[in-house]
Amino acid sequence: MKLNEIQDLIKFVSKSGVNEVELETKEIKIVIKTGKSNAPIYMQAAPTPTVMASPAHVNTAPVTTAPVNENKGTPAVTSGGADDSKYITIKSPMIGTFYRSSGPDKPVFVNVGDEVDAGKPVCIIEAMKLFNEIESDIKGKIVKVLVNDATPVEYDQPLFLVDPS
Repeated sequence: MKLNEIQDLIKFVSKSGVNEVELETKEIKIVIKTGKSNAPIYMQAAPTPTVMASPAHVNTAPVTTAPVNENKGTPAVTSGGADDSKYITIKSPMIGTFYRSSGPDKPVFVNVGDEVDAGKPVCIIEAMKLFNEIESDIKGKIVKVLVNDATPVEYDQPLFLVDPS
């Protein structure tokens, strides 16, 4: 399912007046919840099988989809190297457009080096003309901002690296 199709589905559901829609295919599972509380839209991609080119290199570890920010480690797919393993990742809970501040003339929520507490807003993600404040789940220091301002983000995309120490 393409991003445009998903966005069209979200728009259709929001206009239809239903409270919840669940769609599951081989590649993706989508749950869209709406209501008077303007609840955020959650999407979860199903794990896709890994195709190995060479039979000499076989991965037998099970695939898990646990959220990384509840664990103390990050996946091995970090681009910064081994030193990023001690950091916790704040990820996008939805698809939308990432904004570092609440307006063009407003200061950013957090910069590299800033201390954050659990519950402190770190950015805004705009989805379907709704501006959702994203709050930190953890206490720590912002080490890296991984997304440029006013760019699209996907569900579960890393936004910030936080040093919990």
